[in-house]
Amino acid sequence: MIKKYNLPTKTLGPRSAQLITELNELRRSTFNLADVASITGLSAAAARNLVHKAQQRGLVTRLKPGLYNLVPFELGRATEHIDSPYLIARELAGVAPYFLSHGTALELHRMVTQPNFTIYVSCTRRVRPQIVGGYDFRFVHITAEQSFGVTKHWVDKERFVMISDIERTIIDGLRHPAFVGGITEVAKGICMQRHILKIDRLVDYARRLGNGAVVRRLGHCCSVLKIAVLLHYLVVRAGNQTLTIFVFL
Repeated sequence: MIKKYNLPTKTLGPRSAQLITELNELRRSTFNLADVASITGLSAAAARNLVHKAQQRGLVTRLKPGLYNLVPFELGRATEHIDSPYLIARELAGVAPYFLSHGTALELHRMVTQPNFTIYVSCTRRVRPQIVGGYDFRFVHITAEQSFGVTKHWVDKERFVMISDIERTIIDGLRHPAFVGGITEVAKGICMQRHILKIDRLVDYARRLGNGAVVRRLGHCCSVLKIAVLLHYLVVRAGNQTLTIFVFL
């Protein structure tokens, strides 16, 4: 969260009062110009002008062209405010199915031993990497069929974002090790959360992705960890190969 202090007059005209009231009612502290036009009924140009004036008064913060944050009144004289990067990620994804994933999900599930400074988002829409509000966002493109293993993560009591569950986070980490700090970090995460890990679900996710490399890496991690006894075997067809792997957890 970033705040800056200045001394403009935080006055509200009828239109800006309507906008801020509606955005607060909708719990949309991060919003775009389409939201402004929809709420106020203004044209695109008029909506842009309204937000520009609100920004000058210290009522909103511009994150990037067309994307803004409300500055909460409880911050007093603060004229800039950047909300949770997870909420910003949701807005960057737009209406497409998305979820926080890879290193970001690993951190939110408390499965890391070192901080992650990139916000990873899996999304069915292609979104370019970008820095918004000082945060580095990287989007991983997935198909609609790969949008599974998702749950809610509550940012506060009223707002939530979608995030991969623990098992999907592990599978994604094995699929893209570079996005989680390496396979070693995945293995550490398995150890840290093994008491709540659902093995059936983990194996099912690996099967649904149908990626031979993921299956081999999962088997390697489980073999090295030697946590318990044999629970499953998994057959995955990858191209012309049939891979049979035993999962030890």
